[in-house]
Amino acid sequence: MKLFPLLLFIFSSSLYSQTFSIQKTSEKITIDGDLADWKTPFLAPFVIHNSGEKATQSTMVSLSWNDENLYIAYRSDDSKIVGESKKKDSPIYKTDDLVEIFIDPDGDGQNYVEIGVNAFSTNYDMLVKCVSRDCGGWKTSTQFNISGLETVSKISAEGFCTEIKIPFSSLEMVKNGKFIKPKTGTKWKANVFRIDYGNTTEYLALQRYKSLKYGFHQPQEFAFFEFVE
Repeated sequence: MKLFPLLLFIFSSSLYSQTFSIQKTSEKITIDGDLADWKTPFLAPFVIHNSGEKATQSTMVSLSWNDENLYIAYRSDDSKIVGESKKKDSPIYKTDDLVEIFIDPDGDGQNYVEIGVNAFSTNYDMLVKCVSRDCGGWKTSTQFNISGLETVSKISAEGFCTEIKIPFSSLEMVKNGKFIKPKTGTKWKANVFRIDYGNTTEYLALQRYKSLKYGFHQPQEFAFFEFVE
């Protein structure tokens, strides 16, 4: 695999349903919040999720994969970190600075996975069964757990960095999720987010949306993420 330096950014545009690459890696990735050894390119910038306007503070994300796992790394500038260490599956999205990923491989808007991690490494994993009237109205389950999920955030003077490891084998166990172990060329519908509760509360996304409906939960407007060599 061709290696990319840490500071190589790929800038997103304001177009909808963009396609972003998930680079395959042969590197051993340790989930410790330290991105000094991260090799795959970062995508940026995150923007206000429903307007595309510039965020107050910078957020970047990088995704990579091997035959067993999906890896995600975030770099979040943050001059005022809000939150604290809490028990797993606490509703940190209501109170804490955090990063998130939603994954809906088949793009049907049902039985997709939501994962969030705050600046203090607290995480939650949720199964979103339905968001619209077409499938019976809003239904979620926090009893859902991703076996082997690893998340670590590391705070610095500039903000915080977060690393996530998601085993493909655990996603394949999602009932009616239609998760199939990816191969080169596989495309998943997904989006990555940040909630910044600092001086000004901002809801940020890599793929911006056209409407306010359901907030972040607009799977019909998720981006495509393609697994590449």
